[in-house]
Amino acid sequence: MLMVLAYVAAGYGALCAVFWFFQHYFFFRPELLPSTFAYRYDYPFEEVHFDMPDGGYINALHFRVPNALGVVYYLKGNSRSLKGWGKFARDFIGNGYDFFIMDYRGFGKSRGRRSEATLYADAQAAYDWLRARYGEEHIVVYGRSLGSGIAARVAADNRPRMLILDCPYYSFRYQVGRFGWWLPLRWLLRYQMPTWRYLDRVRCPVAILHGTRDRLISFAQSEMLVRASGGRARLIPIEGAHHNNLPAFAAYHEHLHELLKAAASSQA
Repeated sequence: MLMVLAYVAAGYGALCAVFWFFQHYFFFRPELLPSTFAYRYDYPFEEVHFDMPDGGYINALHFRVPNALGVVYYLKGNSRSLKGWGKFARDFIGNGYDFFIMDYRGFGKSRGRRSEATLYADAQAAYDWLRARYGEEHIVVYGRSLGSGIAARVAADNRPRMLILDCPYYSFRYQVGRFGWWLPLRWLLRYQMPTWRYLDRVRCPVAILHGTRDRLISFAQSEMLVRASGGRARLIPIEGAHHNNLPAFAAYHEHLHELLKAAASSQA
């Protein structure tokens, strides 16, 4: 019996070690691009670059429209690169907003060692760049999936016009725990990203868009976030939507239009 327990303990320890060393591969699915890659879109944009103090390098895209109502600062999900994510600009420039999106370290042309701390620092550096050009009253922060926790942190540390969360998690640890409940995540997980805790410090209007049939990040987590915000966050269900197809639903575009219009109106 002792021998069996020893083998079980050794096997469990080995699984924990694998998780510790390789969790970046579990959570991030980046697409790497050469520095010479040329983005191509049907609407005007420019590339923006940030050299971070620790040696990291961040690549971003800035889409512009005439007489913009403001800018949407879009924190994206955990896969691919700006080559694929730039297409979402049309949902926002069509509503009269400029659109700004960056690749996290290790995605696209961005380089450097990635951690929870660097995700926040890089996101803040981009926000500071936007604030200098637009003023906070003209910035809408939008966090999609993985980016929802980062967006909530940015909104908590600053005073943007509005925060919109798209299929957010209650916390990254809670989300991982739904699948890795058998692991001691409190000690192993390198990313915590407690969205719920940041929402408590957010002072701008908060809207949450979430598909009711999302099997990756459960709709219930958005309901938990509303409770954590003391009811200040507004939850907008997209009936029948899953995790990756909200833009396929007319209701998503209708609600997004209303939210962006409200953000612009409140600036007057």
